[in-house]
Amino acid sequence: MAHHGGSDPESETNTRLYNPYQDLNLQVPINNLYKLPTSPEFLFAEESLHQRRSWGENLTFYTGSAYLGGSVSGAAIGLFSALRNFEQGDTLKLKINRILNSSGHTGRSWGNRIGVVGLIYAGMESGVVAVTDRDDVWSSVAAGLATGALCRAARGVRSAAVAGALGGLAAGTVVAGKQVLKRYVPI
Repeated sequence: MAHHGGSDPESETNTRLYNPYQDLNLQVPINNLYKLPTSPEFLFAEESLHQRRSWGENLTFYTGSAYLGGSVSGAAIGLFSALRNFEQGDTLKLKINRILNSSGHTGRSWGNRIGVVGLIYAGMESGVVAVTDRDDVWSSVAAGLATGALCRAARGVRSAAVAGALGGLAAGTVVAGKQVLKRYVPI
């Protein structure tokens, strides 16, 4: 590295680098302070035995994922709807306005609806895991059954039963697919 017209500040005798730990009289080498653990740290040993997310993490993950997926799907549906509804005399500015309005409205609407389903599923799954103290495929299937039934309960028993069955099937398929990917697809 070439130095242009100046001297190296580290080589000057009256200049020293700032060390924030100089007055602490640490018996540990400074470099060891920055070596962070690679595995999670738990307050209690019992916590380390359960390899699962907490209910708050589940709530955030499922609700956020469902909202994002619903918003993107709804925006795509809104885009196609806007493209179908173009009229002969529309200017470019009006076409862009239609696309943005339709995509935004439909994306928001779908995101909110599917986000609520994710919220209910997260609560149901956390409840099932807390009661049974097992986090397996059957807990997810039970949460899917309960979520589907609860979301369609206002439309009658038959509709709730069908939605519950579809919710349980969907949850079981997703969890089983995740297990297959973990086992057979190297990452």
